[in-house]
Amino acid sequence: MKVTIADALAQLNGKKGQLFAKVMERGSMSVEIYRPIKVDHQTQHLQDELYVIISGSGEFLNDGKRSSFNPGDILFVPAGIEYRFENFTDDFATWVIFF
Repeated sequence: MKVTIADALAQLNGKKGQLFAKVMERGSMSVEIYRPIKVDHQTQHLQDELYVIISGSGEFLNDGKRSSFNPGDILFVPAGIEYRFENFTDDFATWVIFF
């Protein structure tokens, strides 16, 4: 199965106010595209997560540790950890891989 960034973004663009869309799923793994607007309101999840930054830049707070991010970066969040994206640019979008 193949999903392009354009295909995934089209799913978000077609639904006003939608911040994420699931684009692939197999077993306990799923892939979403996520594009928050101004503030990241996510909460802790029950699965581990990988974020692969598509576009934009900003800061990532992960279990109390802050780091900057840019396109192409990969960020890991263990299940149950508090995290969020902060101070990100308007063009920020990321793949989210739950497993």
